[in-house]
Amino acid sequence: MSYIMKFGVGAGVEEEGLSRPLRVLWVTRIFPNRVEPLSCAFQRQQLAALSRRCEVEVLAAIPYHPGVSLLGGRTRPGRLTAVPERDEIDGVQVVHPRAPYLPGAGRVLAPVNAPLYLAGLLPYVPRLRGRFDVVLGAWLYPDACAAALLARMLGLPYAVKAHGTDVNVVARWRSVRPLVGGALRSAAYAIGVSRPMVEALAALGAPRDRAVLVRNGVDRALFRPADRRAARRELGLPERGRVVTFVGNVLREKGIHELLRAFEAIDRDGGDGGEPIHLVVVGDGPERAAVEQAALRRDREGGSAELRGERGRIIAVGARPLAQV
Repeated sequence: MSYIMKFGVGAGVEEEGLSRPLRVLWVTRIFPNRVEPLSCAFQRQQLAALSRRCEVEVLAAIPYHPGVSLLGGRTRPGRLTAVPERDEIDGVQVVHPRAPYLPGAGRVLAPVNAPLYLAGLLPYVPRLRGRFDVVLGAWLYPDACAAALLARMLGLPYAVKAHGTDVNVVARWRSVRPLVGGALRSAAYAIGVSRPMVEALAALGAPRDRAVLVRNGVDRALFRPADRRAARRELGLPERGRVVTFVGNVLREKGIHELLRAFEAIDRDGGDGGEPIHLVVVGDGPERAAVEQAALRRDREGGSAELRGERGRIIAVGARPLAQV
């Protein structure tokens, strides 16, 4: 059996003179589901694109700990108890294992969560044997570490795909760096979405000849030039002024507070030649309340509707489907 893997072109397997699509087992803890349908939209797009060339099944782990169902909707793990064990997204089979984890582990106890993650996948191993050609771990920690051990149990090669915070923040924690380095050194490929990220993967332990660049693509059916005024009217945005947009999880680690401070500094410095500059924050997360408070404070300071029209606004719109982004 030989593997043909061409990033961005296609993938397949030659077996006894016949060719067939590559069978990929995708392992991730951040993926859209019935409770969070807009979660990690770019992974959904990548999966849809990959499934057109390969046979793909997703193990999308759901965080679990004893008593989580008693929390109801007050916490994310509590809300996620409503996610079914099996589902189908864009024609691809998705399995949602319940992966135990230690809440609030922090940097020191973070290594505990990798074996706990794997423990949530173990019951599925017998059903997975003989059905796949390669395992893909979609985040460095703990996904890639669990995917590496799962691939070893299944006797398969595995690849690791990194995205940003997992490389630049989590993987640099002293407690998890040895685990990440071990997973990278044995991976068939370590995939980064930018050249600096590929260099970071190599620095963390990936062999340089197996650290490869695969940039995120753009769906031109969704993201294409259009009439700006019409788009602003449709989305309820101010027609006058320039728009700065943040799209993503509204987390402290994403620099949302630095962005708010920078926006205020631009306003103090006079903006863009008298034309208002508006900040639109698209996404949900723990810091969304801080953004909404900043927006209310700015509207109050703006005074009348006429004066607000002359001053840039902060607009928090929450999570939106890609067609609206």
